[in-house]
Amino acid sequence: MIPLWRTWVKKRPGKGAVSDHHKWTKLQVVRRLNGGVGLTGLFLYYRFMKNPLLLAAFFFIPGPGPFQTQVGSGPKSPGGDSLYTYQKASTDGIGKCYMGREIAQVMGASGADWLERDERQKEENTRLAIEKIALLPASAVADIGAGTGYYSFRIAARLPKGRVYAVDIQDEMIRYLRNRKARLKDSVVEVVKGSPFSPNLAANSIDLAIMVDVYHELEYPREMLESIKKALRPHGRILLIEYRGEDPAIAIKALHKTTLVQLNREMRSAGFGLYRQEEFLPIQHFLLYQKL
Repeated sequence: MIPLWRTWVKKRPGKGAVSDHHKWTKLQVVRRLNGGVGLTGLFLYYRFMKNPLLLAAFFFIPGPGPFQTQVGSGPKSPGGDSLYTYQKASTDGIGKCYMGREIAQVMGASGADWLERDERQKEENTRLAIEKIALLPASAVADIGAGTGYYSFRIAARLPKGRVYAVDIQDEMIRYLRNRKARLKDSVVEVVKGSPFSPNLAANSIDLAIMVDVYHELEYPREMLESIKKALRPHGRILLIEYRGEDPAIAIKALHKTTLVQLNREMRSAGFGLYRQEEFLPIQHFLLYQKL
């Protein structure tokens, strides 16, 4: 049986699926109608479609309307929300902005198949990206927003004496990672449940933190970067691999792409400076940052 919220993929003539890692889902459509109330919205959606009078009444019910953004209902930052501003959420955003950039919606577990798609190597040249990461056999690496572990386990193969922390905040992804680790009989990857503010890693425990198409989705980017900084060893660095926002031809939704100027600005505000910039990947930036 196909799940109700299965990803819908747009097709381009002769080109197959758009390589867009946040495609519309039925659940997202329901949330657009009912302000993000999930399964309750699903029930109301079908009820309203069958009863026009209910649908009309819904638009005049006091309280948050069907197209109003509900902000401030999630976890609160330990340091308060003074760093952030709020607006009506755009199609793919959460209505929360950091340094002029609206934060993008997080990919759910329903996107696992897209992360593991066969075409990913051809589209993104992930093999080359991993080869270009400077690693020693005993390096400790944190894959922040690891998802299915696509990068985590491939990096682990290069660290026979090292450690990879596969960090995610979603319970479904944590289960996926643990199952994959057991299936592969892996001894290098350690699965870690993070929070919106922190990867929950010990201080001075990692040489490198990587975020692959993740940074733009961080709900609390400043707090997360500050926490990562504490986890980094003195010469530790952060690697961001992000879809290039400067190129409109890249078929990724706007909020899931970032520009070099914006990334440098945000990273510098958190105490990181650009150490190395590479543009060898087909559609992504490869940016290495160090502590200032």
